[in-house]
Amino acid sequence: MEASSDTNGKSGGGEPLSIFVGNLAYKASRDELKALFGKYGEVRSVRIMTDRATRRPRGFGFIEMDEKSARKAIKKLDGYEFMGRNIKVNEGNQRRQQQDG
Repeated sequence: MEASSDTNGKSGGGEPLSIFVGNLAYKASRDELKALFGKYGEVRSVRIMTDRATRRPRGFGFIEMDEKSARKAIKKLDGYEFMGRNIKVNEGNQRRQQQDG
């Protein structure tokens, strides 16, 4: 599995938090997700997961934002209709913190 990502290099306030976004329309783009989540704070990165063999989107991805903005986005966008699909939004896997600890 690979990810296509967009990182703007800016650092917003607070600790970063990864947000899982599921049930994405296959045609959803990084820019569209960045615009949607950007309503709640600065988006640090967007990753849409793709199939390694076909390079097609797998229907889910991850957004990274500062913790306060991320929690607001999770609360507002879980179940939100985006591009004709009700997206699932929740706190992403905290692999980095678990590996560092």
